[in-house]
Amino acid sequence: MKEFSGKVAVITGGASGIGRAIAELCIREGMKVVLADIEEDALSKARPELESAGSTVLAVKTDVAKRSDMESLARQTLDAFGAVHLLFNNAGVAGGGTPWEATWNDWEWVINVNLWGVIHGVKLFTPIMLAQNTECHIINTASVAGLMAGGLTAPYSATKHAVVALSESLYLSLQQRKSLVKVSVLCPSLVNTKIASADRNRPLELQNEPMKPTPQMEAGRAAFEALVAGSMSANRVAESVFDAIRKEQFYILSHPEWIEVVRLRTTKLLQLENPENPAPLAAKLLGLGGSLS
Repeated sequence: MKEFSGKVAVITGGASGIGRAIAELCIREGMKVVLADIEEDALSKARPELESAGSTVLAVKTDVAKRSDMESLARQTLDAFGAVHLLFNNAGVAGGGTPWEATWNDWEWVINVNLWGVIHGVKLFTPIMLAQNTECHIINTASVAGLMAGGLTAPYSATKHAVVALSESLYLSLQQRKSLVKVSVLCPSLVNTKIASADRNRPLELQNEPMKPTPQMEAGRAAFEALVAGSMSANRVAESVFDAIRKEQFYILSHPEWIEVVRLRTTKLLQLENPENPAPLAAKLLGLGGSLS
């Protein structure tokens, strides 16, 4: 797809971060935008700001973890615009720890948003796009953590690997049918978003028992927030996404230098060797003096 004017884009997690940057770029391209987000206040603020650029914006409060919410999003999109041409399954959260230390709530919350959110989007919107018989594109947001060993947390890494696999399956299935619907998977490294405060949107029933943070925990959180704050802008990521859509490029690595970390895992796999901790290489890429634990 190279012409975007007049097309309709649906963006989950669209009120902030990468989703908001994508929405702004969609509007600059002359598109109509459906902004889906779990944060009602952020949606209420984003809609008039985006509409001031001269576009039509539909804001829909959406919990991507709930099938009913995503079904409503699809209905409202068709009622408002009659079609959808770009789908950005972008909403995501980070949380948890090692596979055994992450709580049951951590696992359920992260899987519900990061994986089920994408599944819901794919299941509901792909048939709509196929029936339109016109150029369309689905972009699923994973992470470089979905292409490497380890990752920030076990639940996060597991779901991002799953999103990559789901996207590959979707791509190959549509390709076999010679469909006009194309697919990409976005695998960024750190981006200047609100990912460090994702807990603000965790459902009450999936919150962990309150605990007093240790100095080590507080230092770790502060260090992560500083890394995020100094990382790539969401606008640059959005530009790389649209460049990939124009090229019909499947894998989108907004941080191409991280291919070295991906190669580390791939080499070990091809040689049937045990996984190697990517933390030293990741720390080097992030400009840290030491290693990541």
